[in-house]
Amino acid sequence: MLGRLNHVAIAVPDLEAAVASYRDRLGAAVSAPQALPEHGVTVVFVELANTKVELLEPLGEGSPIAAFLERNSAGGMHHICYEVDDIIAARDQLRAGGARVLGDGEPKTGAHGKPVLFLHPKDFQGTLVELEQI
Repeated sequence: MLGRLNHVAIAVPDLEAAVASYRDRLGAAVSAPQALPEHGVTVVFVELANTKVELLEPLGEGSPIAAFLERNSAGGMHHICYEVDDIIAARDQLRAGGARVLGDGEPKTGAHGKPVLFLHPKDFQGTLVELEQI
């Protein structure tokens, strides 16, 4: 079912400062900020040769990232994203195996313009998992 690692997401309290750290200290190429109101975040991607790092900042008061940052004020790893060929087939297989899909279970459009779903961290060793259809 799983394809390659698409990205590791890090929640940050200050996106501009995080971008500066990756760009200026590490010399990384960083995308322009992208607001994703449906997900309650503003994101940038740090482009690496073999994957990406997604930096997330809260967008709006109801952002799930804001709640994460209340518990982890300095920020930290938020989720890991894996690619799948067919997100509906993956969802159905995971549900049949007892995994919990967050939200209403219907894919939403992610930052790459592709369908995504999130899986409950309690079903994956405490890690929030995102699936993205490629």
